[in-house]
Amino acid sequence: MKKIIYPAIMLLASTAFGPVSAQTKLFDGKTLKGWKKLAGNADYKIEDGAIVGTTVLNSGNSFLVTEKEYGNFILELDAKIESELSNSGVQTRSHYDPAGNKGKGKVYGRQFEIDPSSRKWTGGIYDEGRRDWLYPLDLNPKAKDAFKVGEYNHIRIECIGNEMKTWINGVPASDVVDTIDTKGFIALQVHAVSEEKQAGKKVYFKNLNLQTNNLKPKPFPKDVYVVNLTPNSITAAEKANGWKLLYDGKTNTGWRGATLKGFPEKGWEYANGTMHVLPSAGQEESGGGDIVTNDNYSAFDLSFEFKLTPGANSGVKYFVTLSEVTKGSAIGLEYQVLDDKLHPDAKLGRDGDRTLASLYDLIKANKQERFVHPIGAWNTGRVVVYPNNHVEHYLNGVKVLEYERGSKAFRDLVAISKYTIWKNFGEAAEGHLLLQDHGNEVFFRSIKLRELK
Repeated sequence: MKKIIYPAIMLLASTAFGPVSAQTKLFDGKTLKGWKKLAGNADYKIEDGAIVGTTVLNSGNSFLVTEKEYGNFILELDAKIESELSNSGVQTRSHYDPAGNKGKGKVYGRQFEIDPSSRKWTGGIYDEGRRDWLYPLDLNPKAKDAFKVGEYNHIRIECIGNEMKTWINGVPASDVVDTIDTKGFIALQVHAVSEEKQAGKKVYFKNLNLQTNNLKPKPFPKDVYVVNLTPNSITAAEKANGWKLLYDGKTNTGWRGATLKGFPEKGWEYANGTMHVLPSAGQEESGGGDIVTNDNYSAFDLSFEFKLTPGANSGVKYFVTLSEVTKGSAIGLEYQVLDDKLHPDAKLGRDGDRTLASLYDLIKANKQERFVHPIGAWNTGRVVVYPNNHVEHYLNGVKVLEYERGSKAFRDLVAISKYTIWKNFGEAAEGHLLLQDHGNEVFFRSIKLRELK
């Protein structure tokens, strides 16, 4: 009988389902070989096969950083944080500026957030030292309860191409399509603390396994929102999940004047990647007038980016029936787009209900200043209208208000607003979407929508 010699099973094997991808252990369980500390003064030690970082009072953010850089990878690890007073994260494709932070050194790049606080944003994506929050977990509330304080939690991070996806204990959390950082180091954060009660808190990391070949992304549920930072684009997955662009970045296709059969001949530009309201007299109906979608919508998830100039006023309206119009404007529920600091409308109305991201003249947006990007920078607005008439407004990924269209509470608000003169205001079964010309220069892009059934 001829002796059959089978090859030894190496790191890469083959099965009936295809090749099994190799994994590299980033931490050997005994030493910090392959790692170095940057930025703050937190202490990193090894205890019982885990890397343990401990907070230090009045230190900046501290990072244990891989000596190598990585591009495409899938990283899996287990992490534990012992107190709700702590905060941590895992850096991906990140970088170091030794001159940053007033010469103390600064780590910057996308971070898998570990957040045990009451807002429960673990699994969200934060851009450390640069752009702040990219994916607050308000965008995916189903993942908020996945993380457990005081226990080891399993983390999965996929960085493949220009997309970063996260999971916490098997629950899909965040999905960001970005335009920067094709490679960089991986790092374990110990967050800065400024109060004595926060000092001495520990965060634990173990079982750090990295895969860099034969990467196979896991699917995400269709209802998980994607933060796509590539202007005027949708990914193949977004398209398959029903998203469509309402503005292609080049033409006015799908839009017309609110009181016109075609697109306004003046007052708007729509090339070079932006739908652009040109400045006129700073008053409604003084330029090209409002523009509306050709199509009507009933239940939908609408996302759009906007950029304000100093003192500018505009808005995005929905359920616009065109039955109530003036010279160049139409009436509808309005997501307010406004420079709160310079435009006088912010101080009018009731209790701030005419400020940025508010339901204009009806409900104030409950927002923190840190989540408002400055004038001249792009902000992301979002309006979700569910089939049951529940409505939500978001600003830069954070939910700022919600209400029930047609409810008694809603009708009571309408009765004391400027809209009381219109019967059944805001309760149409469907309507157009509208971009407002208020006479100020405002830019829009990445206008996309998914109809909800």
